[in-house]
Amino acid sequence: MKNIFKQAMIAVSLIAAAQGALAAGDATAGESKVAVCAACHGADGNSPAPNFPKLAGLGEKYLLKQLKDIKAGNRTVTEMVGLLDAMSDQDLADMAAFFDSKPLQLAGAQPLTVKVNSGIEVDGLELAEKIFRAGKADVGTPACTGCHSPRAQGNAPAGYPRLSGQHAQYLETQLRNFRAGERTNDGDQSTMRQVAQHLSDAEIKALANYISGLN
Repeated sequence: MKNIFKQAMIAVSLIAAAQGALAAGDATAGESKVAVCAACHGADGNSPAPNFPKLAGLGEKYLLKQLKDIKAGNRTVTEMVGLLDAMSDQDLADMAAFFDSKPLQLAGAQPLTVKVNSGIEVDGLELAEKIFRAGKADVGTPACTGCHSPRAQGNAPAGYPRLSGQHAQYLETQLRNFRAGERTNDGDQSTMRQVAQHLSDAEIKALANYISGLN
């Protein structure tokens, strides 16, 4: 009886170890699996096109979730339909690990003037900094720093992506998609949708530009 119990415990341990190994991404193995990604995202995850996101250094947990969501159809990215269908969970983990291992090339913010809802033109960088660091208390919008850190470096263990250095055009598109309910893979709490619903077009443009220049 003791031998049977011991063997059972060993079997359980081996299964757990195998599952743990499967969950861990291998950046070296991932390099050969991301060739299809290079056309849009760059060979090292630094996309040259402002409408495609930089993937380098975004956080392995976040990247893996996005890959799984896209494969499962929980996030729609037209250009990626069908591309991940043949990929296993281990493949996706390796791809996420590869891109996260690469340094992000910074984009940089630009001087920007935006017209707020009152019709007044204001400095976009100043407006964005206020929202990014303090939120909008009048409508209950929290500061972006709470999840993405004061320098928009993200929180990798929690799965919150790095935003600093990302293309402003891509950030603006994602905020608009969250606001419109066209992107819904932000968790059961709908955190990003709740944040974006109270942002005007001018505020979204200003925020995207400001965040792209952080480091």
